[in-house]
Amino acid sequence: MSFAVAEPTRSGAAAVRRAADLPPTYNAVDVLERNLRARPDKVALLSPARILTFREVATEASRVAGGLVHKLGVRPGELVCILAPDCAEWVTCFFGVIKAGGVAVTPSTMLTAGDLAFILNDCRARVLIVDDSLLHAIAEVRGGQRYLEHVVVIGAPDRASDLDYAELVAGEPGELAASPTHRDDLCMLNYSSGTTGEPKGIPHAHKDLPLSAQLYAVDAMGYCELDRTASVAKLFFTYGSGGNLIYPWYAGASIVLTPAPSRVAANVLEGIDRFKPTILHGVPTSYASMLAVDGFPDAYDLSSLRLCLSAGEALPPSVWHAWKEQTGQEIVEGIGTTENLALFLTNRPGDVRPGSCGRPVPGWEVAIVDDEGHPVPPGETGNLMVRGETAALSYLHQYERSRQVFRGEWLATGDRYYADEDGFHWYVGRADEMLKVGGIWVSPIEIERTLARHESVAECAVVGAPDSSGLVKPKAFVVLRPGRSGSEELARELIDYCATEVAAFKRPRWVVFLDELPRGDTGKIQRARLR
Repeated sequence: MSFAVAEPTRSGAAAVRRAADLPPTYNAVDVLERNLRARPDKVALLSPARILTFREVATEASRVAGGLVHKLGVRPGELVCILAPDCAEWVTCFFGVIKAGGVAVTPSTMLTAGDLAFILNDCRARVLIVDDSLLHAIAEVRGGQRYLEHVVVIGAPDRASDLDYAELVAGEPGELAASPTHRDDLCMLNYSSGTTGEPKGIPHAHKDLPLSAQLYAVDAMGYCELDRTASVAKLFFTYGSGGNLIYPWYAGASIVLTPAPSRVAANVLEGIDRFKPTILHGVPTSYASMLAVDGFPDAYDLSSLRLCLSAGEALPPSVWHAWKEQTGQEIVEGIGTTENLALFLTNRPGDVRPGSCGRPVPGWEVAIVDDEGHPVPPGETGNLMVRGETAALSYLHQYERSRQVFRGEWLATGDRYYADEDGFHWYVGRADEMLKVGGIWVSPIEIERTLARHESVAECAVVGAPDSSGLVKPKAFVVLRPGRSGSEELARELIDYCATEVAAFKRPRWVVFLDELPRGDTGKIQRARLR
């Protein structure tokens, strides 16, 4: 890639469109502290518990960094784990760890004790910062940790040996020089949800934060200092920490944090009504859930929104059209991966094709190839590959899996796509979820989109299941709209409906009615559980 340095951004710093635009000595706390030059007293963070300006956040993050270094002996390159709901302290700890030269490890707050134990041992964290509401999550595993030495509690510790957050920052200077890290040094480690096995540690460097923010958020989506962002995805998820922390603060915008579970549609709607964000980072499930709330556009004030984004899984066109009809807002869908940090495919505001993930974001190169690695023509399904400077280099402690995914300059996403003649990309399914029916590849997504158009269907998922002869056929799990009830007659109606809308061999052979689909902590459907 080759990009010229463009005009200054509103914060006064030069735009970063390639890693070489950053000085070799660079610390990503700059994403926060660049605002001290232009808007130190602007409100940076709004939450039910605390409202902080950029100056106040930066001061507290400096004190966290000082406490980690002076009281706990954290050294550059050391991994520090942060386990907390979305709150001001999550943010100050995240940037405090980075400013100290450490690597912020941010696991999901919804993981099992076994997964947390695995992560703590895998990353060898010596320091764990945990919110007191989550002390129960580590209670049964902390005693068996090989490397853990210090537990810092946000709130009230339940052990005398633990240090509380207030003690960590007490007496530390509000101004502190950032550790002179290299732009290629690691600064954050995210773990996958573990739906395909043990959680995978995915590291990112200091350079990845400003680079992804400039290319996707500022250049492609138009983030600016006038914006205020909110997110359904929590901060432990890179879609949440990117869209609702790193990107807005890089652009000088404010963020809204709410610890309330975002799976509850009313929590999301109340947050929009109360805090008036201009940009909402949603997921398909959240939009469908809000649409299921009777009269929500009248009950909640959504007029502040100028941009509704969606990622994480495929957005059904039926949800797009219903949201547009109810709110007047289009949903701008895109795709990214934790391995890449940013969204590299996206529609653009005012240029959306419902059901598509859009076109490549300048700064990333996208290719669709066959199983031998050869490019396929438009309209033909293949494996989605992406190349860009924000990609991780490997998974932590997973050599064989890393070899499969990180292929030189290219990242194999594991997704199947096709591109149309206009360059819009269309999701077909995960490579390991495609079904071969009668010797022909079938996309579960195509069947799901067809079922979703039926008036009785609220949402659905399709997986492969063996028939009486052991041959794989599509099986549909369906959640009905309010007021509808499952029956053999309705199941047959849905099967027949699919047979008339798509090739008959693609129709589901079975329909199972559920009250809700199983989902992981990031909101994605857990197809493995359905299988």
